[in-house]
Amino acid sequence: MAATDQDEPAAPKARRGRRLLWCAAGLLAALVLYVGGTFVQVWQASRSDGARKADAIVVLGAAQYNGTASPALQNRLDHALELYQDGLAPIIVVTGGRQEGDRFTEATVGYNFFRDNGVPDEDIRKEVQGHTTYESVAATARFLRTEGIDDVILVSGPATAKRLSGISGDLGLDAAISPSDGTPTFGSLIRETAAVSAGRLIGYRRLDRFDT
Repeated sequence: MAATDQDEPAAPKARRGRRLLWCAAGLLAALVLYVGGTFVQVWQASRSDGARKADAIVVLGAAQYNGTASPALQNRLDHALELYQDGLAPIIVVTGGRQEGDRFTEATVGYNFFRDNGVPDEDIRKEVQGHTTYESVAATARFLRTEGIDDVILVSGPATAKRLSGISGDLGLDAAISPSDGTPTFGSLIRETAAVSAGRLIGYRRLDRFDT
């Protein structure tokens, strides 16, 4: 049967198919390199303590049980207290709101811990509205700026260190990241890799669902 004007020769069609496959393979390789490199950065950040002199220490909230800190929150509080006692900053900010059914906010549990350990009331600030890491850091940045403060140490779990660095940069904070003690699980590193990979592309404000 004679070819019509609409028929496409087989060779050009095959070449176009190969080009599409090469493009797809190139995009896949770039994605793997991007995500793989981000995983390495998340892992490295989890093992790096950037603590230095600053104007305030900000403790990111974690679960509490009827006024008692969870192990994750207690690790953060203990670490922040050490930083304060070492004279790295004169102010501690405790963050974290109340989950449905809770009698205490995460920030209140932190406040009680520091008061019980001799930190004067005038050296403690509370942020009780945030339910995600981004919300807590953003709210803290706003009220600290009313005191002329934007140089802070952020204390959270090890796995979130890289994301915290990105969030603080988005919010204009001059932040050092000082993770609490502990070894992050592989699952938490994977979740944070996904969050950081996406956050760099579309902004961390949209990634509250990745919060840990």
